[in-house]
Amino acid sequence: MSNSVSSDRFYFSVDTLSLIRKYSGSTFVIKYGGSAMKNKLLQLNIIQDISLLYLLGIKIILVHGGGYLIDNWLRKLNIDPIFKEGLRVTDSKTMEVVEMVLSGHINKQLISLLNRNQVPSVGLSGKDANLITAVPLVNNSNNFTGTVHCINSKILSTLLDSKFFPVISSVASDIKGDTYNINADTLASSIASSMQADKLILLTDTPGILYNINDKSSLIKNISLNQIYNLKSAGIITNGMIPKIDCCIDALKNNVPAVHIIDGRVRYSLLYEILTNDRFGSMLVA
Repeated sequence: MSNSVSSDRFYFSVDTLSLIRKYSGSTFVIKYGGSAMKNKLLQLNIIQDISLLYLLGIKIILVHGGGYLIDNWLRKLNIDPIFKEGLRVTDSKTMEVVEMVLSGHINKQLISLLNRNQVPSVGLSGKDANLITAVPLVNNSNNFTGTVHCINSKILSTLLDSKFFPVISSVASDIKGDTYNINADTLASSIASSMQADKLILLTDTPGILYNINDKSSLIKNISLNQIYNLKSAGIITNGMIPKIDCCIDALKNNVPAVHIIDGRVRYSLLYEILTNDRFGSMLVA
């Protein structure tokens, strides 16, 4: 048995069985997005790995983004995607496209893949059963970028207790019924906090937190809240990583014991992160 990462198979390490026993019955919130969604084979592989964790007895809530596909559809409709400080600026026309792509296309595609892997999954947006109540992120009547005001976790608890697998798109309504686009990292962090999840896992297109963004070998595998604050102050965590790291901080401050950032583009990265002690990405703890 080996702990080395293989591109064609996952090797059980000497630690794997004890880790399976440790995590069986635990609740994980997994956020899936970034470049790991673009390739259909990668997407199938990730869903297979998530399905294995579910079949090992781990309760999983999957929250997904889909920014790349939103951008593709916006350009087809001659709408320019706009971002500010790493977050999408969402006017009313963009919001219609966001909901169509996230709730209508990507969500159902993931449900179909999970069903093929014998995982009884349920597709939701924040609108269903008032799961998420949104509020505007900024005071602008034509910016429908929102954030989480409150979560009705009852439906998620009911689904998990009945062995269902919730898959949630990052779209929600405010109390007036207006629709908002919520950053998927933000939503996953809020759900993990509300559900008192054992882990929040961000599957993304970066190896984790790096001392040097141009050097993958500078990966920081274990990092505390104080170290995160120091890296932000030193300007090592910058640009699009800032909202992602802020979501990690929020989860840790709300009693989620561990947050993981891993590269979803690498085959079996999720299994190596969870089922070996060597791990693969960055683990953040309070």
